[in-house]
Amino acid sequence: MAKPNPSPAPRISFSEPTGLVDGDVQTLEPHESREGESYAGGDLTGVDLAGVSLMECVLDAVTLTETGLRGARFVDTVVRSSFATSLVAARSTWRRVLIESPRWGSAELFDSSLESVQLQGGKIDFLNLRGAKLTDVLIEGAQITELDLAGFSGTRVAIRNCRIDTLDLTRATCIDVDLRDTSFSRVVGIEGMRGTILNETQLAEFAPVLAGLLGIRVE
Repeated sequence: MAKPNPSPAPRISFSEPTGLVDGDVQTLEPHESREGESYAGGDLTGVDLAGVSLMECVLDAVTLTETGLRGARFVDTVVRSSFATSLVAARSTWRRVLIESPRWGSAELFDSSLESVQLQGGKIDFLNLRGAKLTDVLIEGAQITELDLAGFSGTRVAIRNCRIDTLDLTRATCIDVDLRDTSFSRVVGIEGMRGTILNETQLAEFAPVLAGLLGIRVE
């Protein structure tokens, strides 16, 4: 018997930028473009940076609480050890980005676009990706209290070795969304799981709910 084809994994294309010059986050302005700069530390609490574009940059240990990042663009960039009680980045674009060890409270990324993105480690209380488009995204080793994927479109997304309390997939569109190596305490909108990949243990846990959706009585 032929073996089943392996599940398509996220196609991550990323190399950490090198040869950067030191920059000062306090000099960033909304709607401007910066390229090839490294920002170490700094506090951007409450600063309006709507529409800012960072290409081949590194942000290391920068505080982003209530920083206005609506419509911002991050390309070929690293965001490492950032802190935000509330991250405000709706309708932002993340392409070939590494997000490492974030400490975020509420992270508002709804209606955003993420392509070839890795989120590694960290702790996030509420990650709002409602209505977002994710392509080739890997979320690994993170603790997320609530992950809101309602209405999102995901293609080749893998959530690995994470602990997620609540996952919302209401009206989600999933193509090869791999959930096998992650634990969930609660799933909302289970009908949106069409197109996800589960392991046998997870399938057994969801069986009663799936049976209820299909009108199946188990006695």
